[in-house]
Amino acid sequence: MWYVYFLQLANADIYVGSTNDLHRRVESHQRGQVISTKAHLPVELKSYVAVKTEGIARKLEKYFKSGSGKAVANKRLW
Repeated sequence: MWYVYFLQLANADIYVGSTNDLHRRVESHQRGQVISTKAHLPVELKSYVAVKTEGIARKLEKYFKSGSGKAVANKRLW
């Protein structure tokens, strides 16, 4: 199982990522071990989507980072 996840950063931005181990990845963000988010701690897991394959997860991650994907996520996922 793969996950596309959404973190709310301390500066109110939303970070989108994908992983096959959601618990481990969120913990690594919270510990400041991820360069992209360590300057904006604490982080909070807002939502996630589970999919079957890495390929689907990567495509969804790319989509949710786009303008229309951000709009859909803001309306539908929280």
